[in-house]
Amino acid sequence: MLADKDLLSIQEVRSKVDKAYQASLKYRSYTQQQVDAIVEAAAAAARANARRLAEMAVEETGYGNAQDKYIKNLLNCDWLPRRMRGVKTMGLLRELPEEKIVEFGVPVGVVAAILPTTNPTSTAFYKILISLKAGNAIVISPHPRAHKCSCAAAGILYQAAVEAGAPEDIIQCIDTATLEGTTALMRHERTGVILATGGPGMVKAAYSSGKPAFGGGPGNVPVLVDTSADLEDAIPKIVAGKSFDYGTVCSSEQALVAERSLRDRILALLKAKKAYIATDAQKEALGKLLVMPNFSINPQCVGQAPTKLARMAGFEVPPDTSIICAEVEGVGKQHPLSMEKLSPVLALIWLADFAAALDTCYALLKFGGLGHTAVIYSRDDARTREYGSRMPAMRVLVNTPAPQGSTGITTNLLPGMTLGCGAIAGNITSDNVGPLHLINVKRLAYVIRKPEEAFEMPMDINLAPNGPSAADAPIGIDRSAVVAAVERYLASRGAAVAAPAAGGPSCNASCAPPAPAVTSSVAPNVASSVVDRFLARRGGDSSSGYT
Repeated sequence: MLADKDLLSIQEVRSKVDKAYQASLKYRSYTQQQVDAIVEAAAAAARANARRLAEMAVEETGYGNAQDKYIKNLLNCDWLPRRMRGVKTMGLLRELPEEKIVEFGVPVGVVAAILPTTNPTSTAFYKILISLKAGNAIVISPHPRAHKCSCAAAGILYQAAVEAGAPEDIIQCIDTATLEGTTALMRHERTGVILATGGPGMVKAAYSSGKPAFGGGPGNVPVLVDTSADLEDAIPKIVAGKSFDYGTVCSSEQALVAERSLRDRILALLKAKKAYIATDAQKEALGKLLVMPNFSINPQCVGQAPTKLARMAGFEVPPDTSIICAEVEGVGKQHPLSMEKLSPVLALIWLADFAAALDTCYALLKFGGLGHTAVIYSRDDARTREYGSRMPAMRVLVNTPAPQGSTGITTNLLPGMTLGCGAIAGNITSDNVGPLHLINVKRLAYVIRKPEEAFEMPMDINLAPNGPSAADAPIGIDRSAVVAAVERYLASRGAAVAAPAAGGPSCNASCAPPAPAVTSSVAPNVASSVVDRFLARRGGDSSSGYT
């Protein structure tokens, strides 16, 4: 009997991927109607257990709070399946009669799903439902600190899916999850695609596995509060976003950026929403607590209540504190609270004007959130669009809390827990990943033209031009005229040229009078020799003119 945990994990991965692969071969032949019925049944089972699983996630991981985890569960078992209704993923997708193209959906097979400890049940719901909708089997590798709640969520959806007609083994969850086992899952020959949610190391490993992979990136979300913003609307929303599940969502607000003229009003509104404004000494203590010497996030602080964080940093805040705010003077390693914190701590940065605010928001994203999410509160659409154009973020949200907007609760973005950050962050997509990312599209293409009708150029190589085109080639150049022109140019520059020999070629009527002969030691017929070499290189006949 194996006693090595890594070997046990690898063995389990191999067994469960093989089972899932066999199930996927059956499932890929299901009709769209059959698949949709299975998705609906699994989503209904998730909704029935959403509260219990939220409480279980907090109890097991110690991250966040049950109320907000319940909302994240609802996002993925209520709103997501409703948004997926009517989306075609199986069989015939669409026909384009004018182009004579017919498109079919082809499942990728087995989805390898890596789950995080911060959102262990909501991400399980999300990845299972979009995989089932796309006609795929799924193998889940839970975070070791969230194994019980993630596998419980998977088990509930699996039972409902099988009862609705799905093949056995269509959903698998790894019981002995280790780093080596997860690596084996990502690299397994029968893994079709990877859905990776986790830290930068895990996402990088997914992209390095040799398999197609979808992952996100860290979020260092700037929130620009413009002078035109409705502050009474904006500040409560910012607090609601930052406090949501104690800051565990990667798209949570990280820094509020505004002009100094708004400082007093914003601070008053923050305090009205139970935000605690840290002193300089408390700010320094928070920075040392939250950010490790290597500039990684202290895992002991992730998703903790503001009261607990304050105690850990050596000070006290009121028991009803919603978030902790700290005024910082810039962005970068010398200002540790300007990085992503995954906790209910918000940096405040005051600047002279809108241009400086744009620069600072750009710097925040560059410091640790490229491609992810940015937010602006404004009633000036020109400034809103300038901000959207300037920010290196793939989701720019307007007048909404960041976690709720980025995941599609308060916006029309696709509901999702894997938020692509685009090529700027090393991701394959900038989308919120959904079921259409988990299928391939096969195209039936009918002939519509003959080969020679596709090109403007001749297809016969013997008819293709070789060298300058006819339109560019000068026709019928008089050699003697060119020689005379060269001689005049040389004379104008003070160079000596030989007089033309008697009886030599004469200039035609279009030529200007020849330059006066100049005697010197220059060899005769210099201009003539230059013109002959030029015409020879161009492929012309130096005696009869270039044709």
